[in-house]
Amino acid sequence: MSTSTALLASTASVHPWRIGLIGFGCVGQGLYDILQQHPGSGFEVARIVVKNPTKARSLPAARFEFDAEALLADDSLDVLVELIDDADAAFRLVAGALRRGRRVVTANKAMLARHLPALVALQRAHGGTLLYEAAVCGSIPVIRTLDAYFGTEPLRQLTGILNGSSNYVLTRMGTGGTDYGPALALAQQLGFAETDPSLDMAAFDPRSKAVLLAAHAYGLFLEPEQVLNLGIEGISATDIAFAASRGQKIKVVAGLQRLPDGRVTALVTPQLLGPESPLFGVDEEFNGVVLEADFAGEQFLRGRGAGGHPTGSAVLADLAALRQGFAYGYAKTAAPPTHATDLEIEIYLRTDEPRLIDVLDFSEVSEEADEDGYVVGYVTLAHLIAHRDLLRQHGAFIVRTGHLRAIGEAAVAVLKTASATV
Repeated sequence: MSTSTALLASTASVHPWRIGLIGFGCVGQGLYDILQQHPGSGFEVARIVVKNPTKARSLPAARFEFDAEALLADDSLDVLVELIDDADAAFRLVAGALRRGRRVVTANKAMLARHLPALVALQRAHGGTLLYEAAVCGSIPVIRTLDAYFGTEPLRQLTGILNGSSNYVLTRMGTGGTDYGPALALAQQLGFAETDPSLDMAAFDPRSKAVLLAAHAYGLFLEPEQVLNLGIEGISATDIAFAASRGQKIKVVAGLQRLPDGRVTALVTPQLLGPESPLFGVDEEFNGVVLEADFAGEQFLRGRGAGGHPTGSAVLADLAALRQGFAYGYAKTAAPPTHATDLEIEIYLRTDEPRLIDVLDFSEVSEEADEDGYVVGYVTLAHLIAHRDLLRQHGAFIVRTGHLRAIGEAAVAVLKTASATV
C-alpha cells in the first residue's frame, strides 16, 4: 500500500473532514471529481465559493455561493482549499484564514512566490497551517520531499522542468519539426497552454515555482524578480537545429545551485541538455526534478505537472497530510545562504539586433555564426537580469549551455555541473 493510500485509508473510519472550497476551475473540479470517486477518503466538499454566478458549471447552481469571507468565519469547516487564479485575492483570503489559525491548502504559486515569508510568519504567529504541494509540479511530491526528507541535509543542486506547457511546445518542435506558432496552438487546443500563454512561455510560471523550491531546498526566501527568467517566445528552427547538431535538446530548466563558497544561485531559462541528463527524456506535458544531496546523492522525480486530476491529487495528498498533523518545518530558513548573482554564464544568443551583443558585453566568445545570427560565450548573470525585458522586446532567444563561473575566471576554471544543471 502506498503512503498516500495508507493516509487516506486511515481517515476513512472516522468522521469526514468538511472542506470549504474556494474556486471551481480546472483544479477545483478535479479535486471534487476525485473525492466523488473515492467516497471513503475521509473528506467531503461542504461549501463551494465561486466568483462568476453566470458561468456554466458541472454542478447545480444551488451548490455554489459567492462570499469567500463567509467560509473563513465558518468554524464547522475543518480545512479551506483555495484554488482561484487571482493572486491578490488569494493572498487576502489565505492570510485572513491563517490569522484565524485555520488549516489551508492552496495551489496559487504566483501568490506564494510573492508572499511566502509573510505567510510563514502568520502560521508561526497564529498557529495555522498552510500546505501547497499542488503549486509546484502538479502530481510530483517535490515540496514534501524537500521539507520532510531533505529538511536538514544540504543540497548541492536542484534542477527541474517545472512547466508542462512550454515543455510540450519544445517537444513538438524538437521531434515533429513543428514551428513555434503551430506547436503553441496545438498545446492550447489540447488544454496544455492557456489562451494567454505568456506566463508559461516567458517562464514567469516556473520562476514562481523556483522561488518556492529555493525556500525549501535552501531556506532562501527570494523575490521573484531576483530570479532570472527567460522564455521560448523567440525560439526558431535554427535553435532546435543547433541543439540537435550537438546531440542535445532545448528544455526550459529551473536551476538552483550551491556554489563552492556556500552561496546559492537561482535562474530559469532554456538550457541545452544531453542524454546524460535525467531531464533529457522528460517530454510532452510532463515535469521532472533532479535533486543532488550531499549524502543521499541524486534523486529523480517525474510526473504530470498540470491538469485537473494530477493537480487535484496533490491537493488531496495535502489534505491527508493535514489530517495526520503534518506541517512544513522550514528548517533551513534558520540559517539561509546568500543569494549569488556575481557570476558569468555561458549562453547561446540568437538575435537580429546586433546591438544586444554589445549590451550584454560578452567577456568571452567561443563561437559565432553570422549567417544564423548567433553567438556563444560568457555574459554576467547581472546583465541578463537587468536586460531581460529588452531581450524579450527584441525577440532574442537565449539558451544556457550549463556552464557558469565566477566573474573574471579563466575558462579553464569553469564550474561545470554534473548533468542537467544550472
